[in-house]
Amino acid sequence: QVQLVESGGGLVQPGGSLRLSCAASPSIFRIKTAGWYRQAPGKQRELVAAIRSGGTTNYADSVKGRFTIYRDNAKNTVYLQMNSLKPEDTAVYYCNAMLVLNDYWGQGTQVTVSS
Repeated sequence: QVQLVESGGGLVQPGGSLRLSCAASPSIFRIKTAGWYRQAPGKQRELVAAIRSGGTTNYADSVKGRFTIYRDNAKNTVYLQMNSLKPEDTAVYYCNAMLVLNDYWGQGTQVTVSS
């Protein structure tokens, strides 16, 4: 079992940056794939970015070149660096961890991009 706690959301102006953190306990090493998803009001949850244990990553087309996902094994944390934020990035962002047999979700963190 893995517990995930997200942080780093908030209100930011268009063009600004935020870094989301997903702290995994007891350890990040059992996580095969870690991902960030988002869900805007009235829309389905969508994959934003994912990183595998070997380090390979993939991104939604809408965030390529603006968002970066990376993991710090020493801190048991997965990050999502978000730059050049747009109003359409506004959503609740969720961390997901896929293990061999199960996957787990964090509680979500709100990101609002508005002037």
